[in-house]
Amino acid sequence: MEKPVEETVTKVTTEAPVKGEAALKPEFITSKDKFHEFLVSEWRNVKGDKKGDPTEEPERKKVKLDAEELDKGAKPDGKRLRGQNKWRPHKKPTSYDEKRLCSSVIPGEGKGECPFGDKCRFYHDVAAYVASKPADLGERCHVYDTFGKCTYGLNCRFARAHTTADLKSAENAEVVKSYEGRTPVRNVLSKELQNQLRKHSVPFTKSDEYLKTLNDKKDENKQNNGTADLKADPIVETKTESTDAEKLVDSEKTSTATTVGALTDVDIIKLRGCEKKQVDFQDKLYLAPLTTCGNLPFRRVCKRFGADITCGEMAMCTKLLQGQQSEWALLKRHESEDLFGVQVEGCFPDTMTRCAELINNNTDVDFVDINSGCPIDLVYKKGGGCGLMTRTRKFEQIIRGMNYVLDVPLTVKIRTGVQEKNNVAHKLIPEMMKWGVSLITLHGRSREQRYTKVADWDYITTCSKLASPIPLFGNGDILSYEDAMRAKETGVSGIMLARGALVKPWLFTEIKESRHWDISSSERLDILRDFSNYGLEHWGSDTRGVEKTRTFLLEWLSFLCRYIPVGLLERVPVKINERPPYYMGRNFLESLMASQNVGDWIRISEMLLGPVPPNFNFLPKHKANSYK
Repeated sequence: MEKPVEETVTKVTTEAPVKGEAALKPEFITSKDKFHEFLVSEWRNVKGDKKGDPTEEPERKKVKLDAEELDKGAKPDGKRLRGQNKWRPHKKPTSYDEKRLCSSVIPGEGKGECPFGDKCRFYHDVAAYVASKPADLGERCHVYDTFGKCTYGLNCRFARAHTTADLKSAENAEVVKSYEGRTPVRNVLSKELQNQLRKHSVPFTKSDEYLKTLNDKKDENKQNNGTADLKADPIVETKTESTDAEKLVDSEKTSTATTVGALTDVDIIKLRGCEKKQVDFQDKLYLAPLTTCGNLPFRRVCKRFGADITCGEMAMCTKLLQGQQSEWALLKRHESEDLFGVQVEGCFPDTMTRCAELINNNTDVDFVDINSGCPIDLVYKKGGGCGLMTRTRKFEQIIRGMNYVLDVPLTVKIRTGVQEKNNVAHKLIPEMMKWGVSLITLHGRSREQRYTKVADWDYITTCSKLASPIPLFGNGDILSYEDAMRAKETGVSGIMLARGALVKPWLFTEIKESRHWDISSSERLDILRDFSNYGLEHWGSDTRGVEKTRTFLLEWLSFLCRYIPVGLLERVPVKINERPPYYMGRNFLESLMASQNVGDWIRISEMLLGPVPPNFNFLPKHKANSYK
């Protein structure tokens, strides 16, 4: 039920705008108490919900004291720590399934007798499982409607839509046939490759060639007591040329193909293996690799709104080499992602080079990105992320090694530097051009600044001139098409969007159409519904998949709630670091989406994915960097 704006707003006198606060029209501004009181009353009217008061704030983040402070009995000074909420409640989606149906007795998929016998902890009686199973979340199954069949069968939380009277899963043959020969999601880790990685039996031929030259050079330096840094390695270059030449000669000798008609350069001149695939990065909108929120369903949403380049979340090279399924999931690519790359993190030439060769030989990607801008302590203290910017010799060896084994372009994402007033990117960029980088993305802040300061676009302008002719993308504080236009005037080759895409994924459309989109609350709910459906496709429609989808939806809502509708603003555009006062939307749904409270985000998820399981608890990962 929606109330007219006149009945839901509280008029206040116009006051001078507070620094860091978005300027809203006075008739929409209200107080915290009246805002929550309105949401509670309206939600109860609409849903008949009699649950506890959602105005209760989540438990505050605990402050970790140093050992010396603990000895002295000191208390925290009240200063709010920023960063990841390490003490937040965390419940795995797998814990919500009390008892599943054993795969050995699933109709149509049964494999005979269960190998675990009486020790099996799953149901073997199909009728008993169906009787004890929680109620379905809806009458339609999106996975079944999309693909013509649901691989989760009776375990699906929408099983009624595709279960026959004799408890078997139905199939829509026409839809199933339309997907024959298609691979909607690529770069899936096969069981065979996973076993080879765990047994350390995967060959890394090209990596070993490059690493041997590093060891030979190191031995030579020791003998000569040389202290010069490792520069362009002639051994590597010579070996590459001779190897490619040998391959070319062999291919010409063994070729028995005949040609009809005039000969062309393509017939005579063979492409060398060292020639990389060419990618046109110019004037593209690049969706940043976003940890946690930059998952495949979110990237699909952004592609629909006009993102040109997408990139997987940061993956640790050591975990990829170990064959960890959860890390390989970050490399998955949807068929709608026409220009897609993966981002890897590491701090040693051997692991990064082998990881690059592994990705090159076993995945379908258009480029590989090195993360040398990650500011978190876990990565930085071991020498990765921003730490690479201060370890130039290792950085050079990593870039040269990855370039040697890759058939696709190698890109790098960096920050201005580590310390706030000590920029080093302008020194690194000319060197990286020599090392063979195809694209550089520069975030206009240092590691120390994180997101507390405004991005330095003047410095990005300087760096873009240094990088020419290699494309350089700018990143930082873009939330409107005006911000994007100003960024393009600096001379950058393209723009990377990160938090701006999380707050308003339709930002790509706004930039391409040069307009402000006063998007309605119902349109925004449709975007969330699309994300939920994509999540069910990606993570599954059983209890585990539904709750995993809900978790990532809630993580995204912790950013999405920061969006302020254009029609409520006194001036546009709003800056990315400006926060709104408490305000009433033009209807109940718009007010609900403006709530900064976790309980209201959960209510939105229940509108899309059904009620949460008992004892459900959630606190967003980025709560510490949200509102005061």
